[in-house]
Amino acid sequence: MSQLPKIIKTKSAVKQTMSVEIMDEYGDLQTKEIACEHPLTVYLNWIEIVTLMTLGERPSALVLGYLKNQGFIEDIDAIESLIIDWDTNSAAVITRENTDGLDKKLEKKTVTSGCGQGTMYGNVMKKLENVTLPQVKVKQSMLYGLLEALTHHNETYKAAGAVHGCAICRGTEILSFVEDVGRHNAVDTLAGEMWLKGETGEDKIFYTTGRLTSEMVIKVAQMGIPVLLSRSGATQMGYELAQKLGITMIARAKGHRFQVYNGGQNLILDVKGADASQEQANETSQSSSNKEQN
Repeated sequence: MSQLPKIIKTKSAVKQTMSVEIMDEYGDLQTKEIACEHPLTVYLNWIEIVTLMTLGERPSALVLGYLKNQGFIEDIDAIESLIIDWDTNSAAVITRENTDGLDKKLEKKTVTSGCGQGTMYGNVMKKLENVTLPQVKVKQSMLYGLLEALTHHNETYKAAGAVHGCAICRGTEILSFVEDVGRHNAVDTLAGEMWLKGETGEDKIFYTTGRLTSEMVIKVAQMGIPVLLSRSGATQMGYELAQKLGITMIARAKGHRFQVYNGGQNLILDVKGADASQEQANETSQSSSNKEQN
């Protein structure tokens, strides 16, 4: 297992939420929590790479995951230092890797639909040409258990909203969960953690609260994770890339409902149809009752 490079912070942490006074639809004033956004400009060998808008929960892992996923660095043992300075909102990474031609690589970027930040570089897709992901069977009952477990891991969202959450899971076990203002910040943070620990992804499930876009699918493939799960929807490019890369894509997953966009043959339907139908009937009945009361 590689060791995290020396990190120097001028502050031990930054605020993730703050209290503000708001007015509701009745004209009443209330105190609410909102998520804080912090700009973090990343420098690699003194060259400015990107400015990430982040919650600032785990900035070192975020920076490492971003640089690795974008193809800027490959050897973690070559990193000499990583300095996070919240006074200047900067992250400086020094590596012994050859970074000649970095300026040209920065010119070849394509803006994507990511939130918070969203840039993928031309050489990323080429590196995925020979990627083969395992086809892992997923039990319906396990999926329901995992979705239930995930409801207990979104503290910032519950307090303030306006953030995305991502998780690395094995079965119904949540190995790591992180929230950030952008879903791609969250996935990069988890990628950085996996890289540092020397973990592989073939036995894991990746969960996100965000949309399953092409960039999200690419990053999960880079992590070697074969199952992608979201409570949100999917895009056309995300769907097509999941097919190409062999990723089991499950969207609109909440409670006892989900939609499998790719890899349906990998889902084992081990929950009796009557049980699922009753659950859906109960939800529909409750929804109708709420509408009548309103």
